[in-house]
Amino acid sequence: MSLDPRKAQSFHFVRHTYADGVAELVYRFDDGEELIERVRFPDAPLVPAERAGALAAVLRLLHLMAGVSYYKAAVPETIVVHGEQPDDATADLLDALYLHGLAEFAYRNGLDLRGRVRFPRGGNLPSAGVLDLPRRALLPIGGGKDSVVVVEAVKSIGADATATWVGNSPLIAACAARTGLPTLNIGRELSPGLFELNRLGAWNGHIPVTAVNSAILAMAAVIYGYSAVVFANERSASVATLEYEGQEVNHQWSKGFMFEQALQGYLHSHVAQDLDYCSLLRPHSELAVTRAFARLGAPYFEVFSSCNRNFRILGPKPADRWCGQCPKCHFVFLALAPFMPKPRLLTIFGRNLLDDESQAAGFDALLEFRDHKPFECVGEGAEARAAMYTLSQRAEWKEDALIARFRREILPQLDVSLLAVEPWLQPASAHLVPAWLHGALDALD
Repeated sequence: MSLDPRKAQSFHFVRHTYADGVAELVYRFDDGEELIERVRFPDAPLVPAERAGALAAVLRLLHLMAGVSYYKAAVPETIVVHGEQPDDATADLLDALYLHGLAEFAYRNGLDLRGRVRFPRGGNLPSAGVLDLPRRALLPIGGGKDSVVVVEAVKSIGADATATWVGNSPLIAACAARTGLPTLNIGRELSPGLFELNRLGAWNGHIPVTAVNSAILAMAAVIYGYSAVVFANERSASVATLEYEGQEVNHQWSKGFMFEQALQGYLHSHVAQDLDYCSLLRPHSELAVTRAFARLGAPYFEVFSSCNRNFRILGPKPADRWCGQCPKCHFVFLALAPFMPKPRLLTIFGRNLLDDESQAAGFDALLEFRDHKPFECVGEGAEARAAMYTLSQRAEWKEDALIARFRREILPQLDVSLLAVEPWLQPASAHLVPAWLHGALDALD
C-alpha cells in the first residue's frame, strides 16, 4: 500500500482457515501486504463430522464480519471476496452491518458510506440443517452490570451455561470468575498491520465490535456445542444517538434489535437451525436493568465496571475501576442512584459524581440538554431525565451540586408528567429468547 492508506482502491477478503483451535482471517488492500488476524479457541475439541458444514459457514461469516475492523482504514469503493461468493442473504447482512455499524465512524470523519458499501453477491451457499446442539448457553461477560444480570437470571433457573469473553481483560476475567460458572476466554489478535496503517494516517474510529464478537461466539457455539449465545443488550440500544443527513447514527447499532433479528435469522438459515442468538435483556430499559443489578448484584459490587476506559486496546487506563469522567461512569452512577442506598453507591465509585460541578457538561449530554446523547452505550435521554428527576425529589440527593442545578435550571423547562421512573420499569414484549430460557426472562420481571 502507498504511504497514504486512504488512497486504496479495493479491499480483499483473501482467505480463511481453521485448524487446531485457531481461525486465521486474511485481508489486504489492493495488492498490498496481507493483514492476518487470529482468533484462538482454547482447548478446542475435534468438531464432529456432522458439524463440518456449520463450521465452514460460521467461519466464512466470521471472516466477512471481522473485516469491518480493516475495511474502515480506507473505505474503498471496491470489495472483493476471493473464493465462494456471498449469496444475497449474506451480502444483505454485510451491507447493513458495514453501513449502519460504521455510521458513527462515517459521521465523525465526514464520510458518507451510502452507495459505497456494496458486497459482491451471486453465490449459492448451502442451507443450514439441525445439529442437535446441546441445550446450553454461552453468556458473554463484559465486566459490567448488564451481563451480571443475565448470568444471575440464567443461574436462577438452573440452566447449563458458560461465562465467556473475547480478549485478555483481567477485569472481565475477575467478573467472570465471580459468577461461579464455567468460563471460556477466547483470544482475538488483530493484525499488527492495522496499527501500522493507523500510524500512516488511515481512517479510524468506532466499529461494531459486538457484531464481531457475536460471530466469534457463534463459531464457539459450533465448536464446543452450545445451542444459544445469550447477550445482555437492553432495548435502549436500538435507539439512535442522532440523525444526520437522513441517516440514523447509532453507537450501539450492533447491540440493537435490528441486528439481533438479522443475525439470528442468518444463523438459522446458513449455520444451524437450532443455534439461537438473542439478548435476554431485550424487553428491558437501562433503568430496569440497573434496578435488577442493585437487587442482586452485591457479590459483584467490588469487581464490576462499565467504564470503557478500562477496555481500550491502546492508551492509558484508569487507576481504579471507574474513571469518574466518561459517559459510562456518568450514566451508571445516575441510573443506579434511584435504586441503591447512597452510601453504597459512593463506596462503589469512590466519589459523588453528582456533587461535582465540573461534571455538569457530561450529565447534560445524558439528559440531551443542549447536546445529543454521547456516543457511548448509555440509556435514552428520557430515562436519564427520569432518574435525575427522581433524585431531585429525595432529601439525600437534592442538595448535591448537579441535582440542585437540575432543579434550578433544567427542570422548569421539562414536562413533569413525562419524568416518572415507573414506566421505564415495565418490560416490552419483543424478544428472541428461546422457550427453554423463558424462566430466566420471568426472573427479571
